[in-house]
Amino acid sequence: MSNRQVLLYFAWSRPAETSAPFAVIDDRFPAVFELRRLFYPKFESLSGRGDVDQGIGGFLDHVQKPNFAAFAEQAEALTGNTVIQAERVSDDGVKTPLDDALIADADTIVVISFDSFRTGQATAEMEVEAIRRFLDSPDHLIFVCPHHDVGETAGAAGQEREDRQIAEHLHHGDPGIPPRQGFGGFARSLLAGLGTPVENRFGLRPAITADGAPAPVEIDHSLDVLGLLRGVEAFNLHPHLPHLERIGAATERMEVLARQAIDPDAPPHPFTQDGRSTFDALLQSRPDAFAGKLLACDTTIFSSTAGGVDNLRQLWSNLVLRSRRP
Repeated sequence: MSNRQVLLYFAWSRPAETSAPFAVIDDRFPAVFELRRLFYPKFESLSGRGDVDQGIGGFLDHVQKPNFAAFAEQAEALTGNTVIQAERVSDDGVKTPLDDALIADADTIVVISFDSFRTGQATAEMEVEAIRRFLDSPDHLIFVCPHHDVGETAGAAGQEREDRQIAEHLHHGDPGIPPRQGFGGFARSLLAGLGTPVENRFGLRPAITADGAPAPVEIDHSLDVLGLLRGVEAFNLHPHLPHLERIGAATERMEVLARQAIDPDAPPHPFTQDGRSTFDALLQSRPDAFAGKLLACDTTIFSSTAGGVDNLRQLWSNLVLRSRRP
């Protein structure tokens, strides 16, 4: 056992997410009853039970959070310590900031930034400073994980906007995703506050092998100083994954550790029109950026529901069993 202490931080506001109007399909999580109708009979186990909210709250509790249970269970088995889990704002409106008090005992932090842009989650200065102090230790590591930004059409209107969103929707092919759905405002805010601005662009369909498995990722092993990708060949097949675009200072302070191939058989996407065949899937801070290590990836790297689980379990093991650094 490594005796490491892992913190799993869900950066959403439950009241802001669960109160989204059902009449608006964009920029919100689905409700359980919507999943049951759209994907029948996949989610019928959640019907007819008094303990399952058929709204968005039920989705968060019975679909979304369980996606990360396998990571927490494996981390606990390998460290001997219970994974600290916290939601940014709970149902009763109580806020748990990502501050010194919460992270005091952690040496490994995973921020699941599955917060809708609509809810406006952003870091306070004291949270950014707490993470800066956290990264002053060479032994500390934080993964900041936004999800996709599907259907962003800034500067477009009318038919142009509709055509762009339809093209993106056809590319990823997931009927459960509306024309416009963006997650990860908290992640963007934190990364910008740390002087490493990164924006999670689009929702791209990853490539598969002939047998339907996730295609191998392109790894720069010369940069993998912590051995996080040792024995890892692929990530997962979540159908809408973001390109992690480094902005401004991040181009100098963050490096691309792994790229993932885009499905060449998927319908065209604006991102691929200039010949792009891969997207930046895993970033890490350069050695001179922080004493510790900052990484950015999609939230589904820590989820067990989109294939590639054996590879992901190897990554999780490498993460929590990494060598101590003085």
